[in-house]
Amino acid sequence: MAARALVHAGWRVLLLERGGWVARGPANWAQENVGELTPHYSREAPYRQLRGGRDLGAYFCVGGPSVFYGGVSLRFRERDFEVDRDIVGDSGAHWPLTYADLEPWYASAERILGVSGVAGEDPTEPQRDAPYPFPSADLAPVTERIAGAARALGYTPFRLPLAINRTAGDGRGACEMCGTCDGFACAVGAKNDLATTVIGPLLRQGLRLETNSVVTRLLTDGRRITGVEVADRTSGERRVHHAPQVILAAGALATPQLLLTSELAPFNPGGRVIGRYLQRHYNEILFGIFPTPPNPGGGFHKQIGIHDLYFGHASVTAPSGKLGGMQQLPTPPTGLVRAELPRIVGAMVSPFIKHLTGLLVMAEDQPVYENAVLLDETASDRYGVPRLLISHRHTSRDRAAGTALALAAKKILRKAGALACYRHAVATFSHGVGTVRMGNDPYTSALDADCRFRGLENLTVVDASVLPTSAAVNPSLTISAIALRAAERLVARVPLTASSPVHAEAHG
Repeated sequence: MAARALVHAGWRVLLLERGGWVARGPANWAQENVGELTPHYSREAPYRQLRGGRDLGAYFCVGGPSVFYGGVSLRFRERDFEVDRDIVGDSGAHWPLTYADLEPWYASAERILGVSGVAGEDPTEPQRDAPYPFPSADLAPVTERIAGAARALGYTPFRLPLAINRTAGDGRGACEMCGTCDGFACAVGAKNDLATTVIGPLLRQGLRLETNSVVTRLLTDGRRITGVEVADRTSGERRVHHAPQVILAAGALATPQLLLTSELAPFNPGGRVIGRYLQRHYNEILFGIFPTPPNPGGGFHKQIGIHDLYFGHASVTAPSGKLGGMQQLPTPPTGLVRAELPRIVGAMVSPFIKHLTGLLVMAEDQPVYENAVLLDETASDRYGVPRLLISHRHTSRDRAAGTALALAAKKILRKAGALACYRHAVATFSHGVGTVRMGNDPYTSALDADCRFRGLENLTVVDASVLPTSAAVNPSLTISAIALRAAERLVARVPLTASSPVHAEAHG
């Protein structure tokens, strides 16, 4: 998104991407091509979890995780930008922006991503100055069933805004409402991921892209970033790129890893927060087990959300205050279930997967200093970058909020006809945020309101790491809006002549 704003302003932009392009075609519909089973989910430099859990990989590809996401594009609520003591406690997390500050860029991001939705259905929906760019699709029968059960229990289901193309054009197909959307690269290019919607068009407008380029270090003279060190992922060959401005967008895990590896924290008055306050939402999936397949056609059905408990609810006495939301999830991919479970168990369970459909519960988690990404000084990857260690544990409040939402989700699924429910904890960091947060106080935040890295003149960070708090919705649209704003503010500050030799964006 930042590259888009800069290219459109006439800047010369170099985008460095660790992975390659994801091929599109009929093969994407195969169950074994769910994201985590593809080569684009790489474990070549695994992240080690210190508090239990398996080592994690990362998506290395043009467009990043957006290629495999489900397209949900929700704005943070107005109150998400305000200090909520129940959530932030003594963490010092504080948004330097209000919702009104970001609203125009939310609208821009929705237009760029072609978001389809219906305004006015979500009881917590923030103010918006324009309708969604495109209308929503009709609801699948299984979605109508879940929505009807929710309404019968007094809830207000709404259609999720989705970055999915509903009409064919510009060489792209329209959404076919298939069952391989969330977790898969779109076979017909209908999902408006960043590779399809942003990077592809930018290449025709002058963007320079180098794939399979591993950013290993940012070089500095103590005042500016003087170079971006890169290793070729195939040959290992090293080179250094130079640019007047550098933008880092490697995600909530890899961005602090690169900043710490490059020893940049001492230059920043808020350097102590780099890598700290890692948040990832408290996510669980409630799978309803139905006597007959609830979605026999197998089509797309990640369509509705429920936010009646978002800011708390009369039925919940603890915890007080904000809880979060629920979102419909499709039947899990058979290939992923087989891969995640022991071979015999996977084979036994697979025939019954079609009897499942679910709700994802998403509780806002608290920013905690001890939840952090750290460098392993005893081990490095083959490019010489210290291995990343993750230390994270949800607080008792996080877990209590998740439990309250899970109980509500269970009631909805049982009302819809489920015989029983299975709770599955989500252990990934797909919604990870907060590790290089923005703020007004230079001693408690590494970035200012324009995402400028304090202490260095020409470094900007625009990814999930900049968010001080996680809210309780998918962060992708907010990341896009913040990136657009930061880039446009950079253009307004820096004369074009100063940037004309080359501009580099480092993407881990």
